[in-house]
Amino acid sequence: MDKRITFETKEESNARREREFLALTPSERFHWFLLSFQGRVQEDRPTKNFIIRKRVDGIR
Repeated sequence: MDKRITFETKEESNARREREFLALTPSERFHWFLLSFQGRVQEDRPTKNFIIRKRVDGIR
């Protein structure tokens, strides 16, 4: 996805991002999904939501 700064409305931005995402292959979409977990911090407070977390040290 393009990392350049653009000046557009929220609606234009959302439409562009959706087009770019849908243009990816299914495997690229899944890879993007997994990469989206990087940089998120785990909260210590209990929650009732179902949360998928990626381990920092990989899969065991």
